Amino acid sequence: MINANGVRLHVERMPARNHTGDEAPPTVVFIHGMIIDSLITYYFTLGPAFAAEGFDVVLYDLRGHGRSERSPDGYLLEDFVADLDALLDRLDPAGPVHLVGYSFGGTVAFSYAAHRPGRVASVSLIESEPATDSWSRKMTDSLERAAKGFAEAEIDEELVKEHGPFVHRRVKSASRLLQSSTIAQDIPASQVLDDADIRSLTCPMLAIYGSESDLAAQEPWLKSLLPDCHTAVVPGQEHWVLLGATPVVRDLIMSWIRDHHAARIAEVERR
Repeated sequence: MINANGVRLHVERMPARNHTGDEAPPTVVFIHGMIIDSLITYYFTLGPAFAAEGFDVVLYDLRGHGRSERSPDGYLLEDFVADLDALLDRLDPAGPVHLVGYSFGGTVAFSYAAHRPGRVASVSLIESEPATDSWSRKMTDSLERAAKGFAEAEIDEELVKEHGPFVHRRVKSASRLLQSSTIAQDIPASQVLDDADIRSLTCPMLAIYGSESDLAAQEPWLKSLLPDCHTAVVPGQEHWVLLGATPVVRDLIMSWIRDHHAARIAEVERR
């Protein structure tokens, strides 16, 4: 547990294994999605694989999620960005970090890179988008539906029968977060980015979408603002592409980070 920005955050570190070379291994920070998600998603998908391949892995539960502190308020996107900044201050990684964000975690990563570009080596988005006016409206609708849906599912015995107690516990936790905090009001009220803010991003960016997801439609728009942004659409996958096509997502992001870390090292050596 680490105190960062006034909250206690649950952090898991997986030190790099099999790392070669004299330089410090690249640090990859994984940021999970909102409400029903936690660092456990990465713990059973990408985290161990990255550590085994020589990356220093950082997983953490967002405020209000998993084992991190659940405060009654303070859930603006800016709060999540400030949490990440304070966490990196405490962890003190060697050089800029590579951020990997899934869903809302990608929105956090994008905003962090916009506000603290010097601390970010690259950003990989998985089924995510930057915080814009349209994103804010979408969050209002999604959180209203989530509050109602999770409250109903919390007492649904069929949910336990179909998905087991683990999923039921996560639904109960999500329902409590929505009912006992201001997250549903704070997220849509967060500071958003305009097109100029998005165009100002200079770090390498990878965006991965499922072909059957609504977010896949934003690929042309994102590339129009960030011509150097690399995108990948995974066939037959929806929003849960990280779980449905883990090896594909893993290989795409790992290759991306390796290439840009090597390019960064080469640039430093040339100076």
